[in-house]
Amino acid sequence: MKKFSYPIVKIAVAAALLGPLAACQQTPPESVSAAQAQVQSANALLAEWSGPYGGVPAFDKMQLSQVKPALETAMAAQLTELDKIANNPAPPSFENTIVAYERTGKELDRVFTYYGILSSNLSSPEFRAIQKDMAPKLSAFNSRIVQNDKLFARIKAVYESDDLSTLRPDQQRLAYLIYDSFASNGATLDDEAKARYAAINLELSKLHTQFANNVLADEENYVLFLDKAQLSGLPESLVNAAAQAAKDRGQPGKYAITNTRSSMDPFLTFSDQRDLREKVWRTYYNRGDNGDSYDNNAIIADILKLRHERVQLLGYDNYAQWRLSNRMAKTPENAMQLMQAVWPAAIARVKEEVKDMQAVADAEGANIKIQPWDYRYYAEKVRKAKYDLDSDEVKQYLQLDKLRQAMFYVAGRLFNFDFTPVPQGSVPVFHPDVQVFEVKDKTSGELVGLWYLDPFARQGKRSGAWANSYRSHTSFDGAKTVLSSNNSNFVKGAPGEAVLISWDDATTFFHEFGHALHALSSKVAYPTLNSGVRDYTEFQSQLLERWLLTDEVINNYLVHHRTGQPIPAELVSKIKKAATFNEGFKTTEYLASALVDLKLHMTDPTNIDADAFERDTLNALGMPKELVMRHRTPQFGHVFSGEGYSAGYYGYMWAEVLTSDAAQAFAEAPGGFYDQEMADKLVKHLFSIRNAQDPAEAYRDFRGRDAKVEALMQDRGFPLGKSVKM
Repeated sequence: MKKFSYPIVKIAVAAALLGPLAACQQTPPESVSAAQAQVQSANALLAEWSGPYGGVPAFDKMQLSQVKPALETAMAAQLTELDKIANNPAPPSFENTIVAYERTGKELDRVFTYYGILSSNLSSPEFRAIQKDMAPKLSAFNSRIVQNDKLFARIKAVYESDDLSTLRPDQQRLAYLIYDSFASNGATLDDEAKARYAAINLELSKLHTQFANNVLADEENYVLFLDKAQLSGLPESLVNAAAQAAKDRGQPGKYAITNTRSSMDPFLTFSDQRDLREKVWRTYYNRGDNGDSYDNNAIIADILKLRHERVQLLGYDNYAQWRLSNRMAKTPENAMQLMQAVWPAAIARVKEEVKDMQAVADAEGANIKIQPWDYRYYAEKVRKAKYDLDSDEVKQYLQLDKLRQAMFYVAGRLFNFDFTPVPQGSVPVFHPDVQVFEVKDKTSGELVGLWYLDPFARQGKRSGAWANSYRSHTSFDGAKTVLSSNNSNFVKGAPGEAVLISWDDATTFFHEFGHALHALSSKVAYPTLNSGVRDYTEFQSQLLERWLLTDEVINNYLVHHRTGQPIPAELVSKIKKAATFNEGFKTTEYLASALVDLKLHMTDPTNIDADAFERDTLNALGMPKELVMRHRTPQFGHVFSGEGYSAGYYGYMWAEVLTSDAAQAFAEAPGGFYDQEMADKLVKHLFSIRNAQDPAEAYRDFRGRDAKVEALMQDRGFPLGKSVKM
């Protein structure tokens, strides 16, 4: 999952991080005072980045006490810069308005790099208190920019001028993106409506924070400590990781199953103890839904009502209409059509999978009916029976370090990048686990940037996997090197032991690296053109997953962690034959989340009960009882801890259609997935262009036509359904 995509383009990073924020109303920042200037000179978070590689964040100098003054000073500085543009007596032009706008907020960009790390990677009760205190100031700051009438008038004048057609295509798109970021967020409203719009955003910032912190509290508070006798069925790697997790939590001699997907998933797959599987399952899927002080259901209802009211001010019938107006799907109906074309085949496959699992359980004399906490466990037994494929056997060949090397190999072949570890201590990091790599062009030796990897789970780090950039490529004021990062939650093994991960986790590792390559490949001139269209930006990362199964990766990097022997060809054959195994489960749990998300935001939420809505919607869809949504509503952080994926979780499937269609192009090329001509087109049209071109046009430039949904159905082993126009 990628972070950072919000409507107000210039402060995209800031707004994306405002999702988990809350507090009471405060006054927005004014201009920089002498006292603030003094703070600025002493505050490491405000300082220009120094050192090698075009300057790097001073992660070793950041302190919590610096966060609030740095934010306040940086916000005030950007408002001063924007007021200067707004009050420029010269007629509005592309250079003195649009380009000038792109130059603002550099201090705030730097501060939010640190803020993002403290929020996602190093969260603490003390930092959450700062988030709560700063939320109203940040929300007011955002509203003040959008509602700067003089500034918007100048932007509108440039966008509507005859001179626009004389500019380069990327400059025309830049003017459109900036204009739209204001117009679609209330800049055209009257004063009364603007005031209400700002008040709604303020309240939402508080609710988003509360939602995120409630989920994090349930993840931290519910840890299952086990004795050795309760570990039957668990592979050695998981036992060792659980022992280390318990030790890290002050319980040496115990074994900890944490309330995160990376711990829950393998436990449900291998544990022989059904009562413990049920306990772990309920704990994980009830996050935010325990009827206590961390329950999120009332918060969801309030968020939906406020979002609905806000878009009605703009003239939309519902939130989903507004959200999708500038996405590839364009309308919620188009997104719904795609999902409904796939849904019947997905749930039909689930019925087949459950039938197979029930047969195994019956043959064992288990005397049970398959329940959600049994699905992974019996699916693994079916996998062994049908394909003679043991996922733990596969895991022995999936070493984290080797997979990282494999990703570097792919990046070298497709993108001509070379990754080299930087000397320890030469680049500041925010945690000892973080590894940093220098990225260069293999041919020219030119520096592209740095790649930061934070791979392991720890307390205070939000669950899941994500990518972000500390600095994006631009060239309008001199070329800037990229500082990109990947963040995961793999369970760290005992010291000196290889970290082994599942096939699904390996796929996710490649996926997130795709986001990093997207950032590192950028050739755009202006900061805003690095922003993304949500139902398109997942495409590049999903596409990179396909290289995990290429022969070059399998034969060179999937080696046994003890013997060093390559993965046997027979085992590889089993993996490929089982490629669509359990696809019913994977597609259905995802689609259920995406459908509920979209339906929630197409519905009048006046009297909504979030729990009942989820339950009733799934019943109406014919959701199989043996599994649940991948992200149940009370813990759906993509949608309710901010607005990055709200009414947009469908985007993964929209992007998957592009992925399957593009992968088909590589499969048909003379050189296969490493065909040089295809690789060049991939980088030129799908990675380096970022948002400097309409995504649909960019894809047509790559493929010569629009994507077809049939490729997706074939990839998932589903019968071809009705055609969908993309």
